[in-house]
Parts: sequence; structure tokens; C-alpha cells
Amino acid sequence: MAIKTTKDTSVALGFLSPFMLFFGVFLIFPIFYSFYLSFFGTTSDYSLANLNFVGLDNYRTILKDIQFWWSLFVTFMYAAISIPLGITVSMALALLLDNKLFGKSFFRSAFFLPNVLDMLVVGVIWTLIYAPKFGIVARLWTWATGGGEHFFNVPGILGDPSTALLAVIIAMTLKGAGFGMVLLLAALQNIPGDVYEAADIDGANEWQKFWLITIPLLRPILGFMVITGLIGSLNAFTEIYAMTAGGPQLVVGGETVGSTSVAGYYLFKQFNAGNYGYAAAISYMLLIITLVITGVQQKIAGKKNNDGGKRK
Repeated sequence: MAIKTTKDTSVALGFLSPFMLFFGVFLIFPIFYSFYLSFFGTTSDYSLANLNFVGLDNYRTILKDIQFWWSLFVTFMYAAISIPLGITVSMALALLLDNKLFGKSFFRSAFFLPNVLDMLVVGVIWTLIYAPKFGIVARLWTWATGGGEHFFNVPGILGDPSTALLAVIIAMTLKGAGFGMVLLLAALQNIPGDVYEAADIDGANEWQKFWLITIPLLRPILGFMVITGLIGSLNAFTEIYAMTAGGPQLVVGGETVGSTSVAGYYLFKQFNAGNYGYAAAISYMLLIITLVITGVQQKIAGKKNNDGGKRK
């Protein structure tokens, strides 16, 4: 029996070895190497072969870097708008398709389709949609108002610091709403119908059933969407790179900053400039922030679940 078990284990490890090799080379090794790299600074030739050990200087520089803290502020502003908006749109779609709607299978596929498209492709498409003068939005506004100069022509949605970030958020919300819709739709269909029937007998209206039954039972999925939304916001890069390249610029406290320069894009700028050690330090700062936020959210969710269990 022991020989057979050992043989089965060896066979299983043999099948797993290609994946484990790939996982180790392309995921585990970069994690440890980037941490090692965060204690070094590049020389004038910007080569990884010539590094200067600087200890914690990269992390100290981050604490004084106004551009980094601004990018973190933009990131949380991005998350504060995109997560509630994304959940709301996903919930609306899920509730709509949870009913006996004609052709709902088609609509499920249609709403989910943008989620499988490449982020860069989606960003380029939306850049064309928002484009001044020749974009769809500008052309429709020109047609509706009878022509002339207007905001959508000059400077355009992506060219104005007050609207650029919101424009990116709307584009990404419409791209990702299909995934949230699938999650929420699956959760809605797992709620027993008896619960709603009991609420009908008690005289609950539709709003009360939604707020007091549906939302509490969807709390695990909603919590998952909040956490993944926060992580996605901290890792946001491709959409910013494709649509705004961190701009347009504005002046805050005497410092010129990008109105859409989220933390992920600022990290890319540092890496692209040859500041490899500093970029690695930023990535670990973002990792720490992500772990702290996730831990706080899980504690809050666990406390709410415990309180709910005690009330029962």
C-alpha cells in the first residue's frame, strides 16, 4: 500500500513539475528578486549589472516623494468611485437578467463579452470614442447642438484634468461590469425562493426584500468584489497608459502632477526611467498597503458576521 502511494505521489509530482518550474521561475523568483532589488540604486548606466547598495534609502525617499503620495491619492479616488459604480452597474444587470427576460442568454453573453477583451484594446477603443472633434461623443454632441466649439471638441474629455479620471472609470466600469454581473447573478439564483415567499407573507415590499434579504445574503460576494476592486485599483496601469498616459497635468501645491497618474502608472514611470530599485520599493509599499486594507476589510466582515450570528 505504501509503495503504491509513493508511486502515485511521484506520478502526480511529475505531472505538476512543469507548472511548478514555470511558477518558480516567473512568479516566486521575481518576488524575492524585486525585494532584493529594492535595497539597491542604479548607477548612471542604468544597468542591473551595476547596482549600488543603498539600504533603506529607497523607502525613505518614498516617504518624502510628493509624486508618489499624489499617485496614491489618485488611486484611492479611482477606487472610491469605480468600486461603488461597478457594483451598482453589475447589480442592476444581475437583477435585470434574474427575471424572465426574453433573450436573457444573449444579453448575458453580450454584457460579459467586454470583460474578455484585452485591456489595452479596450483603452484604445475608448480613446477613439472620447477623441475631440472626430470621436463618437464629440460628433453626437455637435449633431445635437448644431455645431460650434464645445467642451467635447476642446479640450475633450480626456484632455481636461477634471474629467479625465472619471472618463477612464466609466470605460473600465462598462468593461468589467459583466464579470460582476455573473458573480451576482449566480449568487441571486442560489437564494432560496422560500425566503422571499415568507417576506411576502409578512407584507414586505420590494425595497424591503432587496435591502433586508438580498443584500445581506450577497454580502460575501460584495466583499469579494470590494477587495478585488481595491487590488485592481492599486494595480491599475494599462487603462491609464492607453487612454491618458498619466495626464493631463495640473499643479497641486506648487508641484506639477498628472491628474490620472495612479500608483501603478507612477511605478511604471520609475521603472521606465531606469530607477529599478526605487520602482521595486514602490511595489512593496503597494503590497503592504494592499495587505493592510485586505486585513481590515476581513476583520470588519468577520465582525459583522459574528454580530449577525449572535442576533440570531
